[in-house]
Amino acid sequence: MDNKLLAKLPARELDLIKPHLQSVDLRYMQVLAETDEPINHMYFPTRGVLSMVNEPEDGDIVEFATVGNEGMSGVPLLLGTSTMPSRVFVQVEGAGFRADAKRMLDVLKETPIFHARLMRYIMALLNQVAQGASCNRLHEVQERCARWLLHTHDRVNGESFVLTQEFLSQMLGVHRPTVTIAARMLQQAGLIRYSRGQIEVIDRPGLEAAACPCYRLIIDQYARLLDET
Repeated sequence: MDNKLLAKLPARELDLIKPHLQSVDLRYMQVLAETDEPINHMYFPTRGVLSMVNEPEDGDIVEFATVGNEGMSGVPLLLGTSTMPSRVFVQVEGAGFRADAKRMLDVLKETPIFHARLMRYIMALLNQVAQGASCNRLHEVQERCARWLLHTHDRVNGESFVLTQEFLSQMLGVHRPTVTIAARMLQQAGLIRYSRGQIEVIDRPGLEAAACPCYRLIIDQYARLLDET
């Protein structure tokens, strides 16, 4: 299992979960959960990136969290509610597993280790949201841009991925011209190659050095919480 929530589960629990998992492609811009609509499925990505966004009344889209193979979509179901006031869609295409929400909730009653991992994932996700809010207030756009590119790079196969300036602006909470400047500076420093929405990481250590400390804080929290037994 390439999804970290499913990986390393005891065989007994995995045997109970597997019949409810369907392999699916995650298509670019595919909506997995709509605002205030019932959540019918949980998704466990194995590659690619999901985006969780809010849409204020003025029509802007603001991303507040991303999900890769470390996590899942459908968190509200684990907290006893069937909807959320946000939208989840595929930002970078990939693949994963889909499970019927009601059936998976029933399975969780028989898989205590899996349930505990999901609860710790919620804590890690909350840490990501909180750290992101602090980062947006404290750090320069170029540092934040490097951080988001690293998070995306962690979740895809290979060194390149599609990420438009529109998505980058949503991720960073800034206007597109600001994103253009930040991406150009990273490219001029020889850290990335960016052309027509295609980003290639060409100096991973350099990009990590250019990112704010939030990148390391977030991934360390995920590693610590998901590695607990």
